[in-house]
Amino acid sequence: MPTKLDDGLPPLPTLFRPEALREGQDALARAVAEAPRAGAGALFWVRSLARVEAAVVLEPEQPLRAARPALLAGAAALADAFAALGPPEIPVEIRWPATLLVNSGVVGRARLVAPDGAAEGAVPEWLVLGIECRFAELRGVEPGEMPDRTSLEGEGFTDTTPAELTAAWARHLMAVLADWQERGHRRLAERVLPRLLREDWMGQARRGFDPVSFDLILDEGGARRTVCLKDAG
Repeated sequence: MPTKLDDGLPPLPTLFRPEALREGQDALARAVAEAPRAGAGALFWVRSLARVEAAVVLEPEQPLRAARPALLAGAAALADAFAALGPPEIPVEIRWPATLLVNSGVVGRARLVAPDGAAEGAVPEWLVLGIECRFAELRGVEPGEMPDRTSLEGEGFTDTTPAELTAAWARHLMAVLADWQERGHRRLAERVLPRLLREDWMGQARRGFDPVSFDLILDEGGARRTVCLKDAG
């Protein structure tokens, strides 16, 4: 684990305006509180040795129902950051809708917050997309003690830092969002589906996404089932 806190983030595209928070502060809560004033691109991140935690303000141009897949874009971008900075060939998966697993252990998640009372059919004033993940285990937690979870450090992420991972997520997020906007929902699906963990409740169904809401569609032998992104986890 790094022994010294990073003073700042590595260089980011000018779209982002980073603001560092102290260890123990909540990046998502801060971004939600500041979103109406801060505007798109405000990036709040926590300076920490043990965690990656950040949240960015978005200003969508689509109704909330159509903008909600930003949650999956955030998870896909975090997975891309892990793949870029972690050990080669290490398995990185997304458990529906936005929990990140590395080498089959839960390591973090993405979250999306809309203004209170925002209507599904209206364009929200803002959205906040946040991530959090475990870079190192807390003292006293032995490797293997909680087999369903892991840390990035425990999986070999020894040549990077929480700040570098935060910056990598922001850069990948910009690429994923631009790709989605330019090439449509099919391209976002192509980024998410290969990493989507097949859980027992999915059976052997063919998986796809609704082209607007990105609800998960399970099709098994012609029987279709919809799992709403709005109501998921």
